[in-house]
Amino acid sequence: MPSPPLQRPARWRPSLLAVVLTILGVALFVRLGLWQIDRAEQKRALLTQYELGQHERVELTADTASTLPRFQKVIVSGRYQPERQILLDNMPSHSGRAGYHVVTPLQIEGGWILVDRGWVPLGASRDILPEISVDAGPRTFKGTLNTLPQAGLPLENAASPADAPWPRVLSFPPHERLEQELAQPLLPGLVLLDADEPDGYERQWQARVGFDPQRHIGYAVQWFAFALAALIIFVLLGFRRAPQEPHDHVD
Repeated sequence: MPSPPLQRPARWRPSLLAVVLTILGVALFVRLGLWQIDRAEQKRALLTQYELGQHERVELTADTASTLPRFQKVIVSGRYQPERQILLDNMPSHSGRAGYHVVTPLQIEGGWILVDRGWVPLGASRDILPEISVDAGPRTFKGTLNTLPQAGLPLENAASPADAPWPRVLSFPPHERLEQELAQPLLPGLVLLDADEPDGYERQWQARVGFDPQRHIGYAVQWFAFALAALIIFVLLGFRRAPQEPHDHVD
């Protein structure tokens, strides 16, 4: 009676394709995990900056505008320039309604800075712009220093014709584009008018961070887990038995 063929022991002999795919997969998963950790750190820094800015209110001047941190509470004095206002498009309200943010230049001693006076709803059509007139007399008010809103993807930002009417509707314009529109150098930053100040519209300011830091950490753990799983699968599937030779049995 013939004896059963002898089984060669399994050896770890992964294929070249498996090695390449595993290296690429693990590298991708680790990179995504590290990116999520970096995003979490950015969100923590943003929230910390917001909290620090709420403790003290300082005077905003042409000299301090470039040195004050984001979300710093400020007090500012100047005159609105109502004849040259901007309506920021694609800016939904706190509840998600379509509309604009009203941005008005403010002339202070030593320069101009932009003030976001709040959100207004879209009219019956885009051809009918909201009434946003404001007095040009001297004033002092409170606000919070912020940056201009940015689009998720870069947008085309060609300047409007010089004879275009005001207010002008713009979508996520960068600082340089606004200087072109206003034909005036601007101090950095955007002042968010406090909710209890006059001559404003709907204002529910808050630090918008999207996902909180813990959510990013959770995503990072998932990506690292995928990397570990890929390594485990690679090791397990790398064990293969050698091909059976014809003489590897006895009668």
